[in-house]
Amino acid sequence: MCGIAGIFHLETPKPVDPARVKAMCDAIAHRGPDGQGVWTAPGVGLGHRRLSIIDLAGSPQPMVSLDGRAVLVFNGEIYNYRELRQELKNAGAKFRTDGDSEVILAAWQRWGTDCVTHLHGMFAFAIYDLDARTLFLARDRLGVKPLFLATLSDGSVAFGSELKALLAHPLLRRDIDPLAVEDYLTWGYVPDGRSILKGVAKLPAGHSLLLRHGAPLPPPSQWWDVSFAERRKGKAEDLEAELLHLLRQAVSSRMTADVPLGAFLSGGVDSSSVVALMAEASTRPVRTCSIGFDVAALDESAYAEQVARQCRTDHVSRLVSPDDFEAIDRLAEMFDEPFADASALPTWRVCQLARETVTVALSGDGADEALAGYRRHLFQFGEDRIRSFLPQGLRKPLFGGLGAIYPKADWAPRPMRAKTTLLSLAGDSTEGYARALSYAPAELREGLYSDAFRRLRGDYRAEQPLLHLMRSAPARSGLDRAQYADLKFWLPGDILTKIDRASMAVSLEAREPLLDHRLIEFAASLPEGMRVRRGQGKWLMKRAMRRFLPEDILYRPKQGFVTPIAQWFRGPLSETARKIPVSTALAQTGWFDNRRLAGLVEAHLSGVSDNSRMLWQLLMLEKALTRFNAD
Repeated sequence: MCGIAGIFHLETPKPVDPARVKAMCDAIAHRGPDGQGVWTAPGVGLGHRRLSIIDLAGSPQPMVSLDGRAVLVFNGEIYNYRELRQELKNAGAKFRTDGDSEVILAAWQRWGTDCVTHLHGMFAFAIYDLDARTLFLARDRLGVKPLFLATLSDGSVAFGSELKALLAHPLLRRDIDPLAVEDYLTWGYVPDGRSILKGVAKLPAGHSLLLRHGAPLPPPSQWWDVSFAERRKGKAEDLEAELLHLLRQAVSSRMTADVPLGAFLSGGVDSSSVVALMAEASTRPVRTCSIGFDVAALDESAYAEQVARQCRTDHVSRLVSPDDFEAIDRLAEMFDEPFADASALPTWRVCQLARETVTVALSGDGADEALAGYRRHLFQFGEDRIRSFLPQGLRKPLFGGLGAIYPKADWAPRPMRAKTTLLSLAGDSTEGYARALSYAPAELREGLYSDAFRRLRGDYRAEQPLLHLMRSAPARSGLDRAQYADLKFWLPGDILTKIDRASMAVSLEAREPLLDHRLIEFAASLPEGMRVRRGQGKWLMKRAMRRFLPEDILYRPKQGFVTPIAQWFRGPLSETARKIPVSTALAQTGWFDNRRLAGLVEAHLSGVSDNSRMLWQLLMLEKALTRFNAD
């Protein structure tokens, strides 16, 4: 795993200062503490920071091809590189290293931009072709590895693995994009295709970009997509066997490393499945790690220890206090952009624990999105059945009216919190899912914004790109469209951003076997009943893992990492909450109605409502703005 950065002049191929590229790489040194390098030519500069995983001494970067015609910087892992290497050797390619980086170069020289379709893995890379005078940028199918891009005033494009790399460039402007603020307040992150800063974007997952000297900046080109439009046929036993084969293949292919390797183990279905299959494939005990909390209601460590005993892993666990709010500033620094998923804190802590003994850790991320494992998928499935019986003309006034008058009962037991469900049923399937996915629905945001911000935002609404994505998805049903949105929108924006920044902050490589694209494509073709059945998500996966895991692991309620932000804001962070409406960075923007913000804070502190997610969003936005202003 590594960090990459570079500069490419679109217009006149001006000289690139190697020191400038080095400064961009130094800003992301945590991604690659084992080596560094810079390569420049007229109009282009490429930089690299290396975390050695495979071919420890033999694959320095930037890497120049044997014939000197192409140069590569690469972040990620190619899991089929050995098979590709042999295929390319049979076609006449020669190799001087044993790693995957040189395989990418040879694939580029044989297949050009189509090389990405031959690569199985996680990656973001840049290849400069000296003959064609082009720079090719590509990002993996699901967006495991990030790539930021910025257009600069001198006619160049700068890129880097994190926003930090671009912030090290003196020509980068730091103007906040109001549309990104709308996105962030809605989703809790800024999705692909945009960033918090104007002129900066993230190359979307499964996209590439080919830049030429003397040509304008082209739009990104999509090179991979997942389709839910086809349905796999067959008996449950046969589909289960195929799924298990794909799971084994995905896990075993990600166990290749020349450094210590282990796994995260939470005790949930996904991480437990990965560990069980690792144990099956390994001749030695798998190294596993987990964290527990000193609050029983939040602690899953007993389940992790149960799986560790069953799989005979070399397990280490650490108890941490949920009162980890002192790390908030470090968290803001880690993500650069505002990022409101509070589970990033425990994710970072478990990455720290893993890094004490391993350099590579396998995670269980991806199965919920691929196989319908979230509660919202079950709701979507059930709500669509209701929608199929009641026409929109009846549902909108009936459920919309009930939802409008139903109280926001955060204090009530979960079955009585019906407001969101009623409002969801009032709209169509895509609108309902957008509401389920959002941190802050439109009516809440509108009540917080100032008139000045509404003018800045114009007609744009954060739901618009998601609704378009779902309505144009290659899909048959509402559940299909929901999962498609998760894989294309939520997964790269939230889940993969979280694990990438948290792991890379401690120089740990995280691998996600459940995001193997062959597994994803298979899961997307499953009939709905193989994904959701009898109130259970991930039905076929749980069935396939019965021979490996006990039922109390497979069928217990999903929990995940929980951070007690509601309690924090009513306790040690209460004064911090009261400062949010008048904090310097937020107050200076003029984006919010401070009186309404103050009401939001007081309603939470008094226990009238749970506004902790919005308060956390505002706090992380404040931290990000303060950092941009201070740099």
